[in-house]
Amino acid sequence: MDDDWICGRLGEDEPWVLGAVNPPVYENSVFTFETAEELGEAIKNEDERYVYWRGTNPTVDLAQRKLAALERGERAKCFGSGMGAISATISSLVSAGDHVLVLGAVYGPTTQFLRYLEKFGVTHTHVEDLAQCDSAIRGSTRLLYFESPSYMAYQVVDIAGITAWAREHGLVTVMDNTWSTPLFQKPLTMGVDLVVHSLSKYIGGHSDLVGGVVVGPARLVRPLALTEYQLYGAAMSPHDAAKVIKGLRTLPVRMAAHQERGLAVAAFLNDHPGVRAVNHPGLPSHPGHAVALRQMSGFSSLFSVELDTESREKVAAFLDKLRYFRIGVSWGGFESLVNAPALSTEESVRATMGIPVGLVRLSVGLEPADTLIKDLGLALEGLVA
Repeated sequence: MDDDWICGRLGEDEPWVLGAVNPPVYENSVFTFETAEELGEAIKNEDERYVYWRGTNPTVDLAQRKLAALERGERAKCFGSGMGAISATISSLVSAGDHVLVLGAVYGPTTQFLRYLEKFGVTHTHVEDLAQCDSAIRGSTRLLYFESPSYMAYQVVDIAGITAWAREHGLVTVMDNTWSTPLFQKPLTMGVDLVVHSLSKYIGGHSDLVGGVVVGPARLVRPLALTEYQLYGAAMSPHDAAKVIKGLRTLPVRMAAHQERGLAVAAFLNDHPGVRAVNHPGLPSHPGHAVALRQMSGFSSLFSVELDTESREKVAAFLDKLRYFRIGVSWGGFESLVNAPALSTEESVRATMGIPVGLVRLSVGLEPADTLIKDLGLALEGLVA
């Protein structure tokens, strides 16, 4: 099935749409039935039947169908936030006494949630590579969680290799695929069991949405849709689902532009004397570039650079001199954003995550690359001087 068609047309020609160019937004919280028996049957299948907004809704369901098709998965479940999807997914797979392996750097709140689970008897271990997985796995290990490219460092994981190892040891694998989007990387086709996304980033694409999704086989998605999704209450609203649908329509065009601009900016910084390193998997100099080319069809525009300084003050001054890059968290929208973790992260936490003082994260938006390169060049002049 063609990804462009999925993004733009899948499900939008069905009778319930009534020929509307934009699929209807079903705002009602409750759906009624002709008989009590019909209601009873619907409640048993509330992940698929329209009963109450907290279960699902036609607008949300359309977004879910598109996302499942893009990831080549059987089922998708949308949540009110990325962390809603991540926390529900992890919770559905572990019980008291279980152990989780975390491969590489992952989103900070994901680690916080795993620490939160410790009070319920679920432990976790962070490992850097497959060799450490071999030494860290326990009899109680149930889950392997990772991102590729990884959080902040943007290291590339050999997805097929790590999932083969996990299957050999009876582990379920969950991967955060937000960086690549389903257009540039399809982890389910490489053996990953469940994929999660923050829909707030590239898929939404306009910095006006908070949402998340989990995609995978029905045998894993349906239980969490009926249990954790319902009990945690992180339901996606139909209005946010409509934004997801609209974001998907332009996703192929936007991602092509993000890739072009991101690589141009990364190449400029890679040659700049004020920059020690550029962590972008699309650059031939990146240590994971060959693996990335094998398992990805493109590159997004989120990456990090290490400035040639150990001074927090100089890092802050660099950010303050930027005019087109705005200072802020999140990423994936039209606007270019910059953030320096060392300025807002406790030193002990930063040291644990291996984040140097000079690390700066750039989200290259859709402004002209020349404009962004000039902006960075002017800000770097003071750093080199």
